[in-house]
Amino acid sequence: MADTPNLKEAHFHTIDTERLLMPERAKHAPRILLLYGSLRDRSFSRLMTEEAARILTRLGADVRTYHPSGLPLPDDPEADHPKVQELRDLVTWSEGMVWCSPERHGAMTGILKTQIDWIPLSLGGVRPTQGKTLAVMQVSGGSQSFNTVNQLRILGRWMRLLTIPNQSSTPKAFLEFDDAGRMTPSPFYDRMVDVMEELMKFTLLTRDTKDYLLDRYSERKESTAELSERVKQKAI
Repeated sequence: MADTPNLKEAHFHTIDTERLLMPERAKHAPRILLLYGSLRDRSFSRLMTEEAARILTRLGADVRTYHPSGLPLPDDPEADHPKVQELRDLVTWSEGMVWCSPERHGAMTGILKTQIDWIPLSLGGVRPTQGKTLAVMQVSGGSQSFNTVNQLRILGRWMRLLTIPNQSSTPKAFLEFDDAGRMTPSPFYDRMVDVMEELMKFTLLTRDTKDYLLDRYSERKESTAELSERVKQKAI
């Protein structure tokens, strides 16, 4: 046996492969929440999100899209604001998410960041995003860029989301949608389909093992009081 004197043996567990690989499988459709980052009448991030929702529905998901119009800036009103509660309820309901933002000034929009900033890391003792899946997409008015999806990946990591490997970045988005707002056939459309397909696969693979995947030695070892004391702002 390896010499590990620092381990607290009562809290150190070997990997339970049966629990990890053969969990009881849920029967309901995967619950996917979609967020987009523009309020323009012809918002290409919204149009892309609508296309993604159609694909997810075809793949068997239960899909809901949050419409951010009317959502206030973070910390301006109290968290009981109706648009904030709507967003938080949807995040809690979901098992996976799609974030799609335009690139504005080389970054995601404040509209999408505001939505993410209203999602707390902890809500009523529950971490509403931890262990859920995430797909990231961006649309651009100019040439191909990955600035926004890269930023969204960083945010996904901070929100403890399982961000899938694939992603979608559509340049010159104004050329990719017809007058009816439907995305035309192209490699960019095909990539979006690929991303939604991968999101569904990762969601189905992980949603039933999420609790076990998030079962950590350090948190088993640490008491609730100790955890509360450690994460206080004054202690950081």
